[in-house]
Amino acid sequence: MLGFDLTDEQRELKSLARKFAENEIIPRARECDEKEIFPVDICQKAFDAGLMNFGVPKDLGGPGLGVLDTSLIVEELNYGCAGISNAVGANDLATLPVLIAGNAEQKKVYLGQLIKQLTFCAFAITEPSAGSDVAAMTTTYRREGDEFVLNGNKHFISNGSRADWYVTFATSDKRLKHKGISAFVFPSNVPGLTRNRMHGKLGQRAADTGEIFYDNVRIPASSLLGREGEGFKYAMATFDHSRPEIGAIAIGIAQRALDECLKYSKQRSAFGQPISNFQAIQFMMADMAIEIEAMRLLTYKAAWLVDQGQSPNAISSYAKAFSADACMRITIDAVQIFGGYGYMKEYPVEKLMRDAKLLQIYEGTSQIQRVVIARNLLKE
Repeated sequence: MLGFDLTDEQRELKSLARKFAENEIIPRARECDEKEIFPVDICQKAFDAGLMNFGVPKDLGGPGLGVLDTSLIVEELNYGCAGISNAVGANDLATLPVLIAGNAEQKKVYLGQLIKQLTFCAFAITEPSAGSDVAAMTTTYRREGDEFVLNGNKHFISNGSRADWYVTFATSDKRLKHKGISAFVFPSNVPGLTRNRMHGKLGQRAADTGEIFYDNVRIPASSLLGREGEGFKYAMATFDHSRPEIGAIAIGIAQRALDECLKYSKQRSAFGQPISNFQAIQFMMADMAIEIEAMRLLTYKAAWLVDQGQSPNAISSYAKAFSADACMRITIDAVQIFGGYGYMKEYPVEKLMRDAKLLQIYEGTSQIQRVVIARNLLKE
């Protein structure tokens, strides 16, 4: 039996997140975007309100939320600002490999930190020449006694210059491609590790996007997540879980764009009447509403399937690709509805359009999602 009603708890989570977005995020969004401010103070408030680290299990003191519940919250936070919400939510991506492959001690140490006080962590896989092509990574590791030694660099890493600990992926032998990749978890204060924040992004400018450099970084053998050579598998399992949440980010941005258009179209007049009276404008907003509803249904289904213990590789890709592309179309149309004012920073829609673009790029581009989907279709 299908059902589409949210539980009372889910409605409360959405309400809490929406109020936080309205009271804490929206008032700061423009300033943080323009000045590239990483909003530590807002993150602290989110931490205090229980709006961070959603996947940390209850037995470690966390909320232990599933992907659907998390997506509902993510949607509302991103209604406020995708950059600030990235700062609030990026920990969730780094916690997933630990949940998937970590042993009891690793979970206690690293996930436990996230609950005790405001702590940041990062998922470090992307490199200058290894984004979509993960097997092309050049960050290497070697075993020396009871230690692993890392060399190489990562970039475009959310929380990259802020993280207190990292999940990093490296290869033992580039010739092995996917089979040579392993995953490690370790604190950021190890000797030989340097990092810096990357500046000049088009959108999501409040988020910390960093470069990380490993120069003979020595970490104990206990830093290995799971088994050697299975890092690629852990990364892909992570994305199966996280991609519905990208769909939720898209829903939040797109819903804000539609709401701004509805409000503006009733206030703005042309030819002696509100532009909301013009069928051309009405149809653009109707198409936005259709796509947002489709985004919700597809994203919620993908999240629900993950929570049911299934591994919906293709469905997660459906949700991510469709929602990211639809969000881009919606925000472009929002700028069009606002006309010349839409092109000005005085109004929020130009920022929504800039923030939306990244959704088509990170955690697997829209093109890579189609590769995943096509392979799944041809395999059937």
